Amino acid sequence: MFVRYRTGTAVLIIAGLLGGCAATGKSGAGAEPQSVFHCGQMEIRVTPGEEEGLLGIDYLDRRLLLKPSRSASGALYVAPGDDQTRFWNKGERATLTLRGETYPECLVPGAVEMPFEARGNEPFWRAVVSGNEFRLERPFEKDSVKRLEVEKVMADRHGREFLARGDELNVRLTVARQLCQDSMSGAQYPAQTRLTVNGQTYNGCGGDPQRLLRGAEWVVEDIAGGGIIDSSRVTIRFLSDNRVAGLGSCNRYTGSYQLTGEGIGFGAIAATRMACAPALMGQEARFLRILGEVSRVRIGPEGQLQLSTPSGATITAFQSTGDTP
Repeated sequence: MFVRYRTGTAVLIIAGLLGGCAATGKSGAGAEPQSVFHCGQMEIRVTPGEEEGLLGIDYLDRRLLLKPSRSASGALYVAPGDDQTRFWNKGERATLTLRGETYPECLVPGAVEMPFEARGNEPFWRAVVSGNEFRLERPFEKDSVKRLEVEKVMADRHGREFLARGDELNVRLTVARQLCQDSMSGAQYPAQTRLTVNGQTYNGCGGDPQRLLRGAEWVVEDIAGGGIIDSSRVTIRFLSDNRVAGLGSCNRYTGSYQLTGEGIGFGAIAATRMACAPALMGQEARFLRILGEVSRVRIGPEGQLQLSTPSGATITAFQSTGDTP
């Protein structure tokens, strides 16, 4: 989860992992039970419940108590009286659903989603890890895909290293869970990556960029440099299936969004039709109009969400620290 952090600390973490100092450790099934997971931008803590057999989930300003339920694999816990709130866990991965909303795959610190894709520029390269398979488009050979077997995974709380061999290739892919910006498009990704092929090293980015947006309620603090009205609330939530929803100031709205390597775009937005004070209605109309024109998205140095239009108008939002019912 993005929090307000000091850049110096982040640099030390990256240097340690990308320098090849990741500690060997277990991952996946067979590892000790984990207590902290990141579900996109939201961090949750899993602890024993106050009563035997119950599981506690702490997130934002809330605590859930779930009871065990039958599952074909892994461990499933469900909220009493609410089967739309549940937590499923297997190894270093989990799925969290709150009141029917399923969050991005929950991962222990350092873990990566599967399949995991990384790529770099100048020269172009691409690597995809899926289970024990490592698919590689080598630099200067983009029309040729090599399929290798992952021989070893090294893990720590900051990332993963995948080692693969085959076809006279010795390959290492290092993944550091730290914000990365593509050197050509400017698009951001949740991980910095480093590919080493037979001793030659190339840098790049990787991971699912939706993890930078989803799992949080973003509370708008500024609309195109005009701030927002005191005591008003404007929010944005990026949901599954490329849906977006939130509060415009007075009315709730829903719509769609599309995230690409070139930026972001929002589809048609529908809103409820409650009437509020004219100032709130005006702020809402301005917010929704600008949102519909947005073409770029980035996470700023303080963890803020910045949505910008081609004309330079920007919506700035920070993550909410509480859960909205």
